Amino acid sequence: MMAQRRMTKAQREWRPGMPKPRRSTKVMFASTVLGLEGFVAFFATLAVFGLRSREIAPAAILIAGITLSVVLIAACAFLTKKWGFWLGWILQLVLIAVGFVEPMMFVIGPLFAISWWYALRAGSRIDRENRERDAEQAAWEESHPDQAGPAAGEPV
Repeated sequence: MMAQRRMTKAQREWRPGMPKPRRSTKVMFASTVLGLEGFVAFFATLAVFGLRSREIAPAAILIAGITLSVVLIAACAFLTKKWGFWLGWILQLVLIAVGFVEPMMFVIGPLFAISWWYALRAGSRIDRENRERDAEQAAWEESHPDQAGPAAGEPV
């Protein structure tokens, strides 16, 4: 006997012919930056562990570094909330502050902070342009009902 799979809210509310909502480019760009930072934090943890394990407790290095990596990757889940982007900015500062333990992070951290800023800026611009384009398309389809393309799910 197979266990029944639980459906998400979006799956329960879906009906045939419904258009798929457009995903936010800003969220996708920001998630990419945070995900890459998670990997960088993990590899920085390994570097600090190898270079400084006699100066700093090895367990503390591993716990702090792996925790930072997990938090960076987990923060992607909160980017749909308003405060999620502020969490990202705080994590940028934390990544730069790792430079006090491994000085190379004073170079890598600001480069990722610039990437974060650009992801938010470019993603917001693209999302705004997509909303404008979607509104213009909807207005055109409303004013030209006979010329609109086939409805979703209909053969072309």
